[in-house]
Amino acid sequence: MIHTLYCDRGRCMQELLPVKAEDIINARLVENMRIEYKSVWDEFIKGSVTNTICAFANDLYNMNGGYIILGVDAPQGAPILPPKGIDPSNIERIQKEIRGSCKKNLDPEYQPIISPTIYLDKHIIILYVPAGDNKPYSAWDEQKKKRVFFVRQGPETIEAKNDILRQLMEQTAHTPFDDRRNHESTLHDISPMLVKRFLYEVNSDLLNAKPPIEDIELYKALRIISTYGEVPLPKNVGLLFFNEHPEEFFRGAAFFISQFGDDAGGNLIEEKRFEGPVDAVIRNVTKYLDDLTNMVQLRKLKHKAAVERAVAYPYEALEEAITNAGYHRGYDNSEANRVYLYPDRIEIISYPGPVPGVTLQHLATNSPVPPFPARNRRIGEFLKELKLAEMRGTGIPKIRRTMSQNGSPDPKFDFDETRSYFRVTLPAHPRYVLVHALRESSYLWSIGEKQSAIDKLTTAFQQQPGSGAICSQLIQFLYELGKRQMADETFFSFHRTTLKTESEQPYIKYAKILISENNKEKAKEIILLLPEEDYWSDPVDTAILFHRLKMHDEAHTIFYRIYAENEQNFIYLSNFAQTKIAIAQKLIRKHNPQMTTIDRLEDEAIDLLRRAISVSEDRTALGWCWYYLGHLYRWRKYRKGLVEEAYKLALDYCPQETRFKDSYKKAKSTGKNDQ
Repeated sequence: MIHTLYCDRGRCMQELLPVKAEDIINARLVENMRIEYKSVWDEFIKGSVTNTICAFANDLYNMNGGYIILGVDAPQGAPILPPKGIDPSNIERIQKEIRGSCKKNLDPEYQPIISPTIYLDKHIIILYVPAGDNKPYSAWDEQKKKRVFFVRQGPETIEAKNDILRQLMEQTAHTPFDDRRNHESTLHDISPMLVKRFLYEVNSDLLNAKPPIEDIELYKALRIISTYGEVPLPKNVGLLFFNEHPEEFFRGAAFFISQFGDDAGGNLIEEKRFEGPVDAVIRNVTKYLDDLTNMVQLRKLKHKAAVERAVAYPYEALEEAITNAGYHRGYDNSEANRVYLYPDRIEIISYPGPVPGVTLQHLATNSPVPPFPARNRRIGEFLKELKLAEMRGTGIPKIRRTMSQNGSPDPKFDFDETRSYFRVTLPAHPRYVLVHALRESSYLWSIGEKQSAIDKLTTAFQQQPGSGAICSQLIQFLYELGKRQMADETFFSFHRTTLKTESEQPYIKYAKILISENNKEKAKEIILLLPEEDYWSDPVDTAILFHRLKMHDEAHTIFYRIYAENEQNFIYLSNFAQTKIAIAQKLIRKHNPQMTTIDRLEDEAIDLLRRAISVSEDRTALGWCWYYLGHLYRWRKYRKGLVEEAYKLALDYCPQETRFKDSYKKAKSTGKNDQ
């Protein structure tokens, strides 16, 4: 909002604009098609401006009129700044000529709001032309010597003929619901506090006027009241935004959110109702859904330092879909908006469906929706000023764009043949569906509902057959219930799938389970099926598995390549040391062993174990490290005292370990370096 004060020849003129001048000039909160620029003022321009005032007042597409800016040139539709400006000595004369032309040529009479102002040190005049209350308006055409009905078609003012004229005449019989007087309310139903909070939020100059503007004048400036006889009554839009409980006047002015635990909607977890001013409800519903669903999912990308970041539902898509439901619904409909939250999607439903002319084909593609008359022009006006709504026709493309940027499946938009509802479906990001399934199944398993846990994972696996995380969890649960054949079938089903995520997990999980069952041959078959490129998704775990399966050369290759990023990783260091020890022992058993290689491997194992000891505080882990160091000291023929000390420290950390006792006892009883 802007309150413009212009002084000329000692006289002050005050005019009220619903949007700041700089936002109008730069088309920030107003669509380009609602703005017309005129660089000069002359007799020809006067007639053109009068015709455009007529067109904006007719407001064919229910966009709440428009603006005419005098003193700014825009040959290609974009303003040239700084503006050309108007000679300040002509400001008062131009205003009189505008008012005189409107009084003489428009029928019914209509006067725009005229606001002289200074922008970038240049004097300009902004005409605000809201939709008129007495449509249709016509203007006298001097050349044709007759009255002509003008309308806006895109960025142009044209004569209304044939179908367009018929559409204009039909529209004049219908005042949009949000702009009607509400005869069941009084001026006291408008909250001055909410009005002033709105003006503060949109940075309106109306709050800074000296002396302060009375409440009723603020209401008039915002056009949220209308006189019935001599009695001022709130308009519906005023009650929707500036009454604490608009649902008392409009039963549909609310949101119901229902959260379900399954896709069928049979397991209702929670239901919540949101009421209040339209903008507050939109914000509260969006925040509630975002807080409820949007844990950030991070995933390391293969062979890259980057991390993939995704959320269940992009905030921008949620906000746009919720705003759409609050903006375009019919408030004369008693059915509240509905939000259904399922494990894999959110459905946002408003009532009724879209205005006639919008087709499913418009919604199924990226093609722009034609400029059919909007249902709630005034609601849209306020939401745009609050930066909750986008420019006309940009909401659905924004939802598509933000969903795509998040890596989410495409949104869906639909309505029924009778246009009784409009539904936006936002599919959850696949990783959110995955995390939700894992979390829910783990909970079911923990409370003893093990078959239900398996059923949930099975359903999730059918939906995402390439999800390694779901597959590995399902294999584990199946194996623990003794369903080994099903576990095997699940693994090979995943193995045959072409497109995979977390692709290494089922191989590692299944191999570990088989090792725990002492079925190392089968475990080896499984781990050998893991593509080499997937070794590096979880290289430490993969290398440890190779080591446990006595595939030491493969393990050593992986351990060696990832040393730099694991210098402080105890598990890595201790297992790499054990792998070097195992390779050295294998070489010793060969005919004509290469002692230089063996010595190097054992020395490197000693360095790794010492580093592991320096980074660990786990007593059992430290005990085993000292135990292996004792062996290495003995093999490398270190002095007897060091060997004894290593075994002694191992025993101190794990006094119940029999092998540590035996090794320490043997070290003490043997002679110097003859162990």
